[in-house]
Amino acid sequence: MKKIKEVLVVEGKDDTKAINRAVNADTIETRGSAIDEDTLALIEKLADQRGVIIFTDPDFSGEKIRKIVAEAVPNAKHAFLPKAQGRPDKAGGSLGVEHATPAAIRAALDHVYTEAPAAPTLITHEDLIVAGLIGGPGAKERREQLGELLQIGYVNGKQLEKRLRMFGIQPADFAAALQQIRQKEDSHEK
Repeated sequence: MKKIKEVLVVEGKDDTKAINRAVNADTIETRGSAIDEDTLALIEKLADQRGVIIFTDPDFSGEKIRKIVAEAVPNAKHAFLPKAQGRPDKAGGSLGVEHATPAAIRAALDHVYTEAPAAPTLITHEDLIVAGLIGGPGAKERREQLGELLQIGYVNGKQLEKRLRMFGIQPADFAAALQQIRQKEDSHEK
């Protein structure tokens, strides 16, 4: 079983159980989005000692926790679970790391990002509009697909440019993902 040296920041004990089925890793649980000061201080200490990987649910609460921890620990790494892999059934229901398969968890942890401080803008707001990722029909669905393909999670139109810059997504990787999205759209139209 793969060993992860960093401590994984997760939301709860069910996430810890799911991670322990997939990899050998230590976790710290935030116990929801109202992270207390003691937990945040412990995460900061662990970041200094071993490093941390923020691995929260692909939903609103998970993004809120990610933002709080990333603000306190700017050098934190990030792993993202695609929404489809965090849902036990395709019909709906709860969404989260605790529902992911061990293979999905390992795949997410194989693609970890670190925020690039003061990263240059490689993909502009105009690029996002031209690509149909902001405004217009199907933009949300395209952003969801882009987030899965680049393994950077889903964000709304306002946050997409920042997320791409934050993780230093290269124009070639962006273009390749867009090509896959367009091919998928073209195959559905036929």
